[in-house]
Amino acid sequence: MSEATLPAPALSIVVPVYNGAATVGDLVKALRALDIDGGLEIVLAVDGSPDNSLDVCKQLAQEPGAPIIVLSLSRNFGEHNAVMAGLSRASGAFAITMDDDLQNPPEEVKRLFEHARDGGYDAVYTYYEEKKHAAWRNLGSRFTNWCADRLIDKPPGLYLSSFRCISAFVRERITASYEGPYPYVDGLVFQVTQNVGRLQVSHLPRAEGRSNYTLRRLIRLWLAMFLNFSVMPLRLATLLGLAFGALGALTAVIVIVEAIISDKPPQGWASLMVAVLVLAGVQLVVLGMIGEYVGRMFLAVNRKPQYLVREVFRRGAEGLEVERPRVDTRAAGQPHREPSRGESDR
Repeated sequence: MSEATLPAPALSIVVPVYNGAATVGDLVKALRALDIDGGLEIVLAVDGSPDNSLDVCKQLAQEPGAPIIVLSLSRNFGEHNAVMAGLSRASGAFAITMDDDLQNPPEEVKRLFEHARDGGYDAVYTYYEEKKHAAWRNLGSRFTNWCADRLIDKPPGLYLSSFRCISAFVRERITASYEGPYPYVDGLVFQVTQNVGRLQVSHLPRAEGRSNYTLRRLIRLWLAMFLNFSVMPLRLATLLGLAFGALGALTAVIVIVEAIISDKPPQGWASLMVAVLVLAGVQLVVLGMIGEYVGRMFLAVNRKPQYLVREVFRRGAEGLEVERPRVDTRAAGQPHREPSRGESDR
């Protein structure tokens, strides 16, 4: 029986790999040593990594142990895009997403899986007593969570971690329903379910190198959450316009009354210039925000890819098997074109 015909495992572990050649081997070794009731599979989504991560992952796929599926993405699409690619290939009753940097101990995977399975949760998010990230990363995470509390349907007090477990029900729906180029996995999860649990786990210092998340990448991720899964920013722009309009009307009344009851002409050149500059700045910010919405809609309509899979590697009876997905199929990437009835009958 080949790996392709094996029954679906209880757990799929999805790992986006970027500059992870030094750590992914130790991670896979530790994951394969876990005793998971029902078995596990590992999906490694190599996100256009500039190092030799792909070669390392292909070698790991050939070694004995839990089956590994290696996805070679055509370029670097970003962490959440790579996670979506991995989830689309996962087949387990539950799927755990985690980073390749060993900051989440592999031993916690079994606890997380059992907590989700035994608790009947659709999703379980982990949180930490102390995060071993740089201070600016921790501050950015707190700000993102504060925004998420107000912009998406996140249960209050829930910490959004990349070390999460979701059920097959959630996984199938988020990978089938969203084809846009700017996925935000947590926003997609909360669109499907509110049956969410939490579990405290340990967090370790980074084993090798430094974080792949630069300030620019964090801002892009924040914008994906801020603009793609809520119209709250547009409503805030409307409220801001009403507030400034009311302030302008009140100021106009004050100026008219002062001109009537006073012999002196209205004063305030400096305050007038400040008001003009502030209003102009607010208008440009709102215009830029609306432009972001329109630009993202334009890119989605023009089918900017969420991810593209160049090749898929897995262990076969005679060594490493290579799959090159056919163009415009779900296996090749998102978005894809569903064949017409005439094409499907051929």
